[in-house]
Amino acid sequence: MAVDPKALAAKIREMYPEIAKYKLEMDVSFDAAKKAWLVKLVKDSHELLTHVEEKDAEDCLKGVKCVYLGHQIGQFVRVYCEGGQGACAV
Repeated sequence: MAVDPKALAAKIREMYPEIAKYKLEMDVSFDAAKKAWLVKLVKDSHELLTHVEEKDAEDCLKGVKCVYLGHQIGQFVRVYCEGGQGACAV
């Protein structure tokens, strides 16, 4: 299964509506050298860059699992946006 970056980004946004709520910028791209999808979230001067293995991205789109990706993105939202900093004011 070939992963469409727009479909992967849509799945991530579906899993984390906080991305839209806090107006986080998100970029999803494939790194051929690493054979992994790179997901970058940015808000002001803070950013998270994480990767998702090809197989994990496929499984995520099939609804099988999105554990690693969900953990990384969820942690960024919780710590940076919802934590004591409250840096992602809506």
